[in-house]
Amino acid sequence: MSNLTVREKKLYLNDDPIQLISGAIHYFRIVPEYWEDRLLKLKACGFNCVETYIPWNLHEPKEGQFNFTGIADVEKFIRIAEKIGLYVIVRPSPYICAEWEFGGLPAWLLADRNMRLRSYYEPYLDKIDAYYDVLMEKLKPLQMTNDGPIIAMQVENEYGSYGNDKKYLHYIKDGMISRGIDVLLFTSDGPTDLMLQGGTLPDLLATANFGSKPKESFDKLNEYFPNSPDICMEFWNGWFDHWGEEHHQRDPYDAANTFAEMLKGGASVNFYMFHGGTNFGFYNGANYDDKYAPTVTSYDYDCPLSESGDLTPKFYAVREAIGKYKNIEELKLPEPIPKINYGKIDMVESIKLFDSLEVISEPVRRTHPQTMEELGQDYGFILYRTTIEGPKPEAQLTIQDVRDRALVFIDREFIGVIDRWDNNTISFEVPEKGVQLDILVENLGRINYGPLLKDPKGITEGVRFERQFLYDWTIFPLPMNNLDSLTFKKANNLDNSGPSFYRGVFNVEEIGDTFVELPGWKKGVVFINGFNLGRYWEIGPQETLYLPGPLLKKGENEIIIFEMHSIDRLEIFLIDTPKLG
Repeated sequence: MSNLTVREKKLYLNDDPIQLISGAIHYFRIVPEYWEDRLLKLKACGFNCVETYIPWNLHEPKEGQFNFTGIADVEKFIRIAEKIGLYVIVRPSPYICAEWEFGGLPAWLLADRNMRLRSYYEPYLDKIDAYYDVLMEKLKPLQMTNDGPIIAMQVENEYGSYGNDKKYLHYIKDGMISRGIDVLLFTSDGPTDLMLQGGTLPDLLATANFGSKPKESFDKLNEYFPNSPDICMEFWNGWFDHWGEEHHQRDPYDAANTFAEMLKGGASVNFYMFHGGTNFGFYNGANYDDKYAPTVTSYDYDCPLSESGDLTPKFYAVREAIGKYKNIEELKLPEPIPKINYGKIDMVESIKLFDSLEVISEPVRRTHPQTMEELGQDYGFILYRTTIEGPKPEAQLTIQDVRDRALVFIDREFIGVIDRWDNNTISFEVPEKGVQLDILVENLGRINYGPLLKDPKGITEGVRFERQFLYDWTIFPLPMNNLDSLTFKKANNLDNSGPSFYRGVFNVEEIGDTFVELPGWKKGVVFINGFNLGRYWEIGPQETLYLPGPLLKKGENEIIIFEMHSIDRLEIFLIDTPKLG
């Protein structure tokens, strides 16, 4: 039996001092066929450890229903790392942030409007206990104390950025220990008085997260934990993007020099991220500072490895920095993965959303609009329908409150957008015969960081015409997980009168990675052979969606696009170069 321990401001493994040079790779942002490729490149860059979060919402998508297969097979990912010769740091939290939907918390927690998150609230703790009963049994045999590769595990995540409930932190820690977790436990927080006071425990190793000024950051950490080693658990070498903002990039040598400064001082560092990957499906998170800001589909993060796993200039700068202080073997890389331009794909069939509602949704009748979570829905879209009697003079329609972006239709005619950041109301008059009101709401991603985590989706309170609340709603949940039941018709022309599904097929002889480009398309979601690649939006910065080769098959492949608005052309392109802005 061996373990990672702390003595006299140093880390020891098997009684030998060790400097951990770790890189963050999230298995859930990479198709499993590429896990080994990305881990081999981490090792080739000079790293000796991989770190990963574990997102609760991926592993318990419905309460009591657990998933550890495919992209959720965390045990397989850890065993591959072990085979390659990497140590593993695991952060099961249960909250992870990570720019991931709801910070990794499952949406079904919000079905209870009284739920309290990330605190000693027994209904919340009961849910964690049920999850940890399953998860820790899978992680326990993978610990170094059981001859596995896991050397350390985190208790919660950046908790000092959220709260100061030490009773809750102790509960999480004790829950891990009581379930057989006996490797080194730690916390990680920003290097400020507030965060270190709120997020740490006196009997746990404390680590710091930052992107610059390592000396000042470690000095602050040492004020609180003078006998602990200098460990940066998240060295932010890049950054993530929100829709409608600029693509983030950081000079490779600026990042590498800051990294080298820490290595020279003997600190252990976890590079966040070494390889970012992709927020496939509806798993992107969102932030809320001065306004709501959803994260894009790509989690490229301006990393040493690009979203599609290619070596970037930052890879070489970082490897050079490590080489100054560690012996690195000659660069050996796995076989390159081809990038293929498959050319133009004609979207030859279509069907309107309004014509397929009854096929892909089971409507419910409710007096009030209800949130997605109250109806047992986690992600996607939801459509609310009611009628307004006439005549009524022109007045404002107000949604109280919309989460996150709503398309409003009168008698199936699109009249405008109401969203949670800019567009608050729409005005119209109601003729004597009355109107059918449809409101299609998109969940753009639950907030993953900060005090506004509790972010239910859909319509949270009600809808008013003038001052009058509207009642008697038919609600269509649209999680978009059953599109194989759609019946398409030939798309002869650009009939752009509402949200529609478009279908195209293409044949593949050689399989490789490619990138979906959608010039003239406005906003929607792309599915390849039934797999949800993620969202696109013309406001950028991201202009292409990464399509990993393992999602393709030799022969015929199917692509379905749900477009919310109108399109300028019935074609898309599969190209060999990403465009991230």
